[in-house]
Amino acid sequence: MNFLAITWDWNPEIFNIGGFSVRWYSLMFVISFLLGVHLMKKIYTQDGISHEKMDPLFMYTFISMLVGMRLGEVFFYSWPDYQDNLWKIILPFEKREGSEMLFGLVKGWKFTGISGFASHGAAVAIPIALYFYAKKHLQKSWLFILDRMGIMVALAGFFIRMGNFFNSEIYGKETGTSFGVIFKRAGEKYPCHPTQLYEAFSYLALFFILWRLYWKTDKKQKEGYLFGVFMIALWSLRFLIEFVKQPQVEERGQWALNTGQWLSIPLILIGVWLMLRKSKSEN
Repeated sequence: MNFLAITWDWNPEIFNIGGFSVRWYSLMFVISFLLGVHLMKKIYTQDGISHEKMDPLFMYTFISMLVGMRLGEVFFYSWPDYQDNLWKIILPFEKREGSEMLFGLVKGWKFTGISGFASHGAAVAIPIALYFYAKKHLQKSWLFILDRMGIMVALAGFFIRMGNFFNSEIYGKETGTSFGVIFKRAGEKYPCHPTQLYEAFSYLALFFILWRLYWKTDKKQKEGYLFGVFMIALWSLRFLIEFVKQPQVEERGQWALNTGQWLSIPLILIGVWLMLRKSKSEN
């Protein structure tokens, strides 16, 4: 009996005109970007930083996020699929007999699109990019910008996971009860854990906590503290929610901890170190 379950059969496309479609996932991504810019301007005003420095900030963040998430998927989860065809990492074409590419200009190839992203890759790439941004554009410490961008990333995580929910993807295992969500478009017949929602609202709560810490306390004066809170909370939440997620790599389904959990552990430890370390002002 699944009378208490929610049957989710939402169309991931908002509209489709002549083959051109706009999807809910894309809308969530755009909203997170625009809202992030708006809120970051408030923070830059508070810190006395020119808004002109916003443009390079989001270019560094956006590009590093896409590159990091893509490489994270390739190397952490799908390396066997790419090790003999490295061009597939960045080229969205696949050779197939009798198919065509780009309106038939080239025979024997099919446009497939680039798919597959992993947030752990972004967790590595974005801080690296922000190091160079802080050095070139802010003349401030690396941890200064990480403290503030962690707030925006938590908010972006909420919208991205909501996009995953609209796409009926990255959901959890069957609940084994009458509670849960039946992802009909994904072919599910029984209630599953809506892990996208678990993560989304956890990240939203983290955003509000970090936002309050920035505006209502003096914690932002201790460089690295806010980013440490972000790292501990976000990756601990991810670690726990992974227990009810579907395994992303079937061959690793029997592991005591899955790939996402193993990758989360060092990030949590970095957060602990950032919160406990003494800043220069305390020495």
